[in-house]
Amino acid sequence: MAETTEPGTTDPGTTERETAGQKSMTIPLTAFAVGAVVALLVGVFGRVHEPTLQGTTDLGYSSVLAMKTVVATVVAVLVVVQVGTALWIYGKLGIRAPSWLGTAHRITGATALVLSLFISYHCLWSLGLEVGTRPDGAPVSTRTLVHGLIGCAVIGAMVVKVVAVRSRRAPGWFLPVAGGVLFSLLVLAILTSAVWYIGQEGWPTRGG
Repeated sequence: MAETTEPGTTDPGTTERETAGQKSMTIPLTAFAVGAVVALLVGVFGRVHEPTLQGTTDLGYSSVLAMKTVVATVVAVLVVVQVGTALWIYGKLGIRAPSWLGTAHRITGATALVLSLFISYHCLWSLGLEVGTRPDGAPVSTRTLVHGLIGCAVIGAMVVKVVAVRSRRAPGWFLPVAGGVLFSLLVLAILTSAVWYIGQEGWPTRGG
């Protein structure tokens, strides 16, 4: 015999489902809020920090900018691999994914994350967030300003992506949205840095 709910009372099952839904939404909302705060704090640090080359490395290239261009290009390749393997894993390529693909996807993702943080550190430490005019009085270009702001947003998006990967109670849309946001920001960051540099200076050379 079917159970009925008396007038004026709430179905316990409905309440539990609503509570679960609220808890699930709390995760992405909190993650995006924390990511925004992190991006803001990174931007503030970039403004108050006095840029210096001390504590940086060029990895044998002619300059820190040249080194960042090479590493950013590696990140670009890893990002493409990430997108390709993600589509493969989710069955969007029409080809059955091998058992090792998930591990490969995680390794390339972790490597891209570490290299992106390496680049971000060198950007913030050696250049800071440039706005208005440089110390020598030269105006900061629109590209430089846009790249700096995107770079701050990338770090915030990384926080969101890590939460999305680690969370098991978030809604299903959270991980692909977080990944899509980070992918888009990384593409813009690379276009306004590495691609621009190569277009102006050519492929970086090793220092003499």
